[in-house]
Amino acid sequence: MKLLLDFLPIVLFFVSFKWAGSNPEQAQSMLEPILGSISNAEVQTAQLPILLATVVAIVATVLQIVYQKATGKKVENMQWIGLILIAVFGGATLVLQNETFIKWKPTVLYLAMAAGFLIAYAFKRNPIELMMKGQVDLPAPVWVNLLWAWVGFFVVMAVLNIVVAYSFSTDVWVDFKLFGSLGATLIFVFGQGYYMSKHMKQANEQSSEAK
Repeated sequence: MKLLLDFLPIVLFFVSFKWAGSNPEQAQSMLEPILGSISNAEVQTAQLPILLATVVAIVATVLQIVYQKATGKKVENMQWIGLILIAVFGGATLVLQNETFIKWKPTVLYLAMAAGFLIAYAFKRNPIELMMKGQVDLPAPVWVNLLWAWVGFFVVMAVLNIVVAYSFSTDVWVDFKLFGSLGATLIFVFGQGYYMSKHMKQANEQSSEAK
């Protein structure tokens, strides 16, 4: 459920991008009041989909955090970082009408998450273990392996995002942003679950033998 909630802004980004591409006149009428208040530049028709999608992503991210705060759920540090990044990079995209900024946002976020994990580990804290504390019992080396696996995943996704952004059209990048990132995350999470289950069985067997 949390994974789906985390991907909601990306889903809405995708939907609004596709809708604006098919309905440019309606998209322009929606964007003009917003962009008119922050930029004097005329809205280019070709930029309508990415601009509307960016507005929707910013609003969705803000509402996501407001919802979590209102329901008493903890807002993770990376969610706050994500909000700051979408505000900065999304805002730059809207003011300058330049899609390059919003395309860099996922890469910066992935690298920020990788850096956050590494910094925590340098201070003898494992974010993966802390998030699952009390739910899963695993040997210490396994927790370390999981942390490095996540760091590697974040770096790979950061690089892939930029490769797709600069090698293909914006339409392809938007498709990758949803289906590529979501698909890769699900595959990685299932792989992590399989890896954890193997070591959970081994830990249980060793515990039984000790008794």
